[in-house]
Amino acid sequence: MIHAVLSFWILSAVICVGRGQTNQDTGPDSSTSSLSLVTEANKEFTFHLYKKFAAQPGSEGKNVVFSSASVSMALAALSTGARGETHHQIFSGLGYNDSVLTQADVDQSFHSLLVKENKTSHEDISEGTAVFVDDHFMVRPQFVGDLKKFYLADVFTVDFSKTMDSANTINKYVANKTNGKIDNLVEDLDPLTVMYLLSYIYYKGKWATQFNAMLTKEDEFHVDANTKVEVQMMNMQNMFDIYIDGQTQTSVLRLPFSNSYSMLLLLPGDMEALENIISPNIITAWLKQLKSRLYQVYIPKFTVKTRYDLKDVLTAMGMTNMFGDQADLSGIPESGQFQQKGQLVVSKVVHQAALDVDEAGATAAAATGIEITERAMPIDNYVPTLRFDRPFMVFILEDSADDTGSILFMGKIAKPTSYRRKHSNIH
Repeated sequence: MIHAVLSFWILSAVICVGRGQTNQDTGPDSSTSSLSLVTEANKEFTFHLYKKFAAQPGSEGKNVVFSSASVSMALAALSTGARGETHHQIFSGLGYNDSVLTQADVDQSFHSLLVKENKTSHEDISEGTAVFVDDHFMVRPQFVGDLKKFYLADVFTVDFSKTMDSANTINKYVANKTNGKIDNLVEDLDPLTVMYLLSYIYYKGKWATQFNAMLTKEDEFHVDANTKVEVQMMNMQNMFDIYIDGQTQTSVLRLPFSNSYSMLLLLPGDMEALENIISPNIITAWLKQLKSRLYQVYIPKFTVKTRYDLKDVLTAMGMTNMFGDQADLSGIPESGQFQQKGQLVVSKVVHQAALDVDEAGATAAAATGIEITERAMPIDNYVPTLRFDRPFMVFILEDSADDTGSILFMGKIAKPTSYRRKHSNIH
């Protein structure tokens, strides 16, 4: 049996990627409702993914950094070519109720997000998609047309039998679009690949109030009770939006960027307990409790990179058919090609992410690849201190007056990677 390979890659530097509203013909009430439903589902998907990553064997004590926006967009783009139960499972796994949301609703929602971002000319941002098609593979015109219309796709023709040249072409495109943050997305390439779909989002966010680099000093970060690492600790005394949740003993700090997005940092008394209860509703509640207070804040500079194989994670979330004989991706090839179930299947889903935080701001990049193959309170005269010198959670989210803002990025910084080992009895 001839094997054909389709790979879908989503790149997302998700610091402060915005969420907009549609101006298309679906009508303001319908489009706004659909966008809200998609945004809310994407929030839930973020926490589902986080809990899967945090529960993976060997994940204890490791950083978790990912862009759910990246994964969501990859799967949404894939769903335009999925049919039947395969399509239903992708929608269900993403949290899209297909009795309420149609494919057109989802496509239009992602289009609204892309259009909004492309109008943000004053920020260092790049967002869009690209399709690399083998010169012998006939793609269904509607599939490519939908990607162009809704996902603003660039389209290129390549010869995937020349694996090294094709991989280099894709990697150069990705590196250019992400300002070098993702420079080796394609590590290997099946010579029978027939298509790659890439979606990239790059953003470099600047703090509304930057940290003074002269105040950054070497300090200790407590990975656990037995391990300390040396980090470059940033420091600022200022008015900060802070909330201390007494029940979970979690300190919540909001650091705004120079536009309508923020980084949210959560410093728990017990990380495992926080991971067990964290949800969109809790984040919304804590955001409403934030108060401006004078604090001395310490946050480590860090660079974190991660890579995940998502096949098992997505399977556990109900997306099973696309990986096996019941895969129906017949909406991708031209009529007459690969129309039987299982002829095109998803063989690999890989996600990469990177996050840099320093005195000026933060930069992030992420990539998701889907490979398809056949077959406490202040005291007067005292400035309290909040030190992020042990594992903490981090979010990038859209500021909003209500709870409609999107969560674009989530992570756990368990061990900042720019460090020297200070002391450990763990071998």
